[in-house]
Amino acid sequence: MRKRERENPCGVCGHYHKYEEGEVCSICGHRIPVASEKPSIQVSAFPSVILPEFLYLGSYDNASRSELLKTQGISRILNTVPSCQNLYKNSFTYHCLPDDKALPFDDAIEFLEQCERDKARVLVHCMSGKNRSPAIVIAYLMKSKGWRLAPSYQWVKERRPSVELSQGVYQQLQEYEHKLYGSIDSGTSLLPAFPHAAPPSISFGFPKTNDAAAPPPAFGNAAATSIFSQSTLDIPPTEFTFGAGQAQKSATGNPFNVNPSNPNGSDIQMDGS
Repeated sequence: MRKRERENPCGVCGHYHKYEEGEVCSICGHRIPVASEKPSIQVSAFPSVILPEFLYLGSYDNASRSELLKTQGISRILNTVPSCQNLYKNSFTYHCLPDDKALPFDDAIEFLEQCERDKARVLVHCMSGKNRSPAIVIAYLMKSKGWRLAPSYQWVKERRPSVELSQGVYQQLQEYEHKLYGSIDSGTSLLPAFPHAAPPSISFGFPKTNDAAAPPPAFGNAAATSIFSQSTLDIPPTEFTFGAGQAQKSATGNPFNVNPSNPNGSDIQMDGS
């Protein structure tokens, strides 16, 4: 069984693993995708042709197919992701970019221009061929062809529809366009549109600005009714007493004689002397 496996290497990557059973290659990570993993855009085993007989754009899967690359005459590979191994150093000339957030456009373009002078076909690839490597190709078209960002992006997008630039990479391309031409050409709809993320709303229980606001106070409003214009109670002030109760009126009408008369006439008043 071991001998049979060595006689039948993987037809894609050329390594020995049970590719028909879905086993992942321990060298390059290749495996046959299952039916549920098929993307909406059909990805070809061949890299995308950006400039015929010179510039090709693809993924790490494309870069791992040495026989297919040789059939297209590709002899040099620009690797934009250092985590992707350079599998065939004896068969291809590799140039690997550093793993930085800021893409080294000038370094990559210098290598591509040297390939063009040598009339050598070159493959530019990243892991998926959607973000970093397309940005390098777009930057090369901007500098070598004299195109602005919009037509360069459209040229690459038409030849590789799976391109999906991240917002950070797109901003780097805008900065590179400004470096080359002194301005940014933003008056076109050909460029990708990124949604503006709204900041999180924190209300702490208070009503939001778009909620129905309470009516403002009616100070100074002529139509509003003042509390001082309300009708007063029709009760004479003499009927109110600021005490425990209402005092009985004396027979003589003296307001200071509030003591009631003695109902028992037989009681003898005590002599105070």
